[in-house]
Amino acid sequence: MKRYKNLINLLNLNYLHYANKSVSKGSMDIPAICCNAEIFPDFIALYSETGLYHKTDRTAVGFFQYDDDFDGKDGLWWAIYYNDEKRLAYFKERFKGVKYVIVPDYSELGDIHKIENDYRLFRGSIVGLWFMFEIGAVVLPNITFPTIESCESAIKRYEGSSVVLFSTKGHMDDPEENKRLRENIRLTVDKMPEIKTILAYDICSTNDATFDTFSYATQKGIKIIIPDNTLKTRNMEMYRERHTPRKAVV
Repeated sequence: MKRYKNLINLLNLNYLHYANKSVSKGSMDIPAICCNAEIFPDFIALYSETGLYHKTDRTAVGFFQYDDDFDGKDGLWWAIYYNDEKRLAYFKERFKGVKYVIVPDYSELGDIHKIENDYRLFRGSIVGLWFMFEIGAVVLPNITFPTIESCESAIKRYEGSSVVLFSTKGHMDDPEENKRLRENIRLTVDKMPEIKTILAYDICSTNDATFDTFSYATQKGIKIIIPDNTLKTRNMEMYRERHTPRKAVV
């Protein structure tokens, strides 16, 4: 056993400490994460918003920012990869008491190498498992894939989950992006019939267009929940200000 542990360190295979606590799914052997939560977040704080990690009793932490905000050379993935005890201690303290975490979105793209996209999905699963075992957080499956062909790798790892999450950011103002998101939702719902609830990270000023985007899911009896977040709250307040009738000053 000691020799095995030494080999893990010597070969930079420290991610196995978490992968070996799960099973592998799909043709890419991506570690699985299954979520069947019945109580859901009511607020999503971004990775950089440390002061909001405990804004409510049911705050979730999400990674919906540019990758260099959370995935630099001192980021959590690399601390896990190299078993950097000092950095891992820092992250344990940073996320102490966090109840919900969304599987990190290590931006997959439709015009980069497939192996890179799959590797980013793999990293997201390992980091999700770290949150599960080291922080004790409920880890929410994050559905993201750039092409229909990449769907299998993206969702197979979440097989058996009754709750998943989509980010609508960047998909609502562009008709082509919205069409692609709708197709991703349809594919996911069809391939994961066990889904009962979909959460949405959404920053729109109203929920009408967002609920319409998820109409295929609602027609299947799936509940859509849109937790608050900083940008959404700001945009909704600005919308109300613009559309509130003002009394004339006499």
